[in-house]
Amino acid sequence: MRRDREENRRIQEQAGENMVVFLQNWRAKVKRMKIYRACLMLVLIISCAVLTGMIYYDIDSSVPSVINVRAGEEESFRFGVPARAEIISVSEQGHSNIPDGAVNIDLSRTVTMKMASESSYQMQVKLFGFLPFKQVGIRVIEDRELIPVGEPIGIYVKTDGILVVGTGDFQGMDGVSYSPGKNIVKSGDYIRKIDGVEVDSKDELIKKVENCGGSSVTLTVERDGEIMDLQVKPQKDAGGTYKMGVWVRDNAQGVGTMTYIDSQGNFGALGHGINDVDTSTLMHMEGGTLYETSIVDIRKGTVGNPGEMTGMIVYSDNHILGEITENSSRGIFGTCNSKGLSMGVRESFPIGLKQEIEKGPAQILCSVDGTAKYYDVEITDVHLDHDNVNRGIELKVTDSQLLEITGGIVQGMSGSPIVQNGKFIGAVTHVLVQDSTRGYGIFIENMLEQ
Repeated sequence: MRRDREENRRIQEQAGENMVVFLQNWRAKVKRMKIYRACLMLVLIISCAVLTGMIYYDIDSSVPSVINVRAGEEESFRFGVPARAEIISVSEQGHSNIPDGAVNIDLSRTVTMKMASESSYQMQVKLFGFLPFKQVGIRVIEDRELIPVGEPIGIYVKTDGILVVGTGDFQGMDGVSYSPGKNIVKSGDYIRKIDGVEVDSKDELIKKVENCGGSSVTLTVERDGEIMDLQVKPQKDAGGTYKMGVWVRDNAQGVGTMTYIDSQGNFGALGHGINDVDTSTLMHMEGGTLYETSIVDIRKGTVGNPGEMTGMIVYSDNHILGEITENSSRGIFGTCNSKGLSMGVRESFPIGLKQEIEKGPAQILCSVDGTAKYYDVEITDVHLDHDNVNRGIELKVTDSQLLEITGGIVQGMSGSPIVQNGKFIGAVTHVLVQDSTRGYGIFIENMLEQ
């Protein structure tokens, strides 16, 4: 009997211990399940946020921030997005003379517009017809025709001020390394004066520093649009010459392609701005000149190594083609002289607006064998509202002759006109490093905005 009671007690104790273990395991399992559910919920929330962001970006890219339409002509386009829009006319006082709700359109279908001249409009877009999304400016422009050129040009530009490329060390007469300009001037600064006197060239700046006699000099520089004075104390190098340890540049040269000439003798070229090779910033330009050039060598593009056209430029007055007056992110612009105008020998084309561009066959005009010719390409994508103004058009070279000569798009072809369906739609701007047959172009209407 006593043995039975002890056995029962032992069994009960064992059962109690088993129950404790079970409860502990159950609690741990419940805790793991809660953590698991929380992680799943977090992943779901993040996935939904990413998906929503991708959808929003895709819709935003499908609806341009600005639409150009020709005065008095019907323009049709299809955005294919789940949104509705109301169009209002904006007067100089900022008021609309169109009653609220009078012009309401469905952006998921083809839209046809016909706008009067000398008017400005806004399109207020709402997703699903009720969620405010973005405002689109509608600009009414006069139809224009441009002469495509596609010929190589030599480019020389003078910087507006002396561009600081960087700073460096030099060895002094005492064997110590000096860098007087370090942490004072920065890459991208433009030096405009030294000790209150304007300087126009790097040689002039160097001479004034060499003659400073060891005294500190005051540099008046422009940095991000702000003018400031900086103090630098030059030191003697190993040869006894005073230096600041600052690398500077006052001009840039290169080879590109002329895009168009208009009826007033103005030209546009490159389709992108001239950036400094070291600072990658758009160069502030005081003036510039176009020169005749001839292509003497072409290095074909390969995977990971874009090709290049090498041109020979003769910097003499009788080889000048025109004057460069503007360097912007959309290209270089200016006026042609009589020699430059002689390059515009082809028939003019009406401009093609971005909503008129189609995926499919097109042509580019460029000179790779001494004569400008049209070569076949394919438009593979059109980005109506791309963040980068120079990459609205994606294209692929399909012409076997051009592929044989250059391997696709090479440096120096920037500015080559793009035509499609009898309209001038853009210019080549970039090549893909990993695939020289593919590249980007700028809409011609973006170049004409300059």
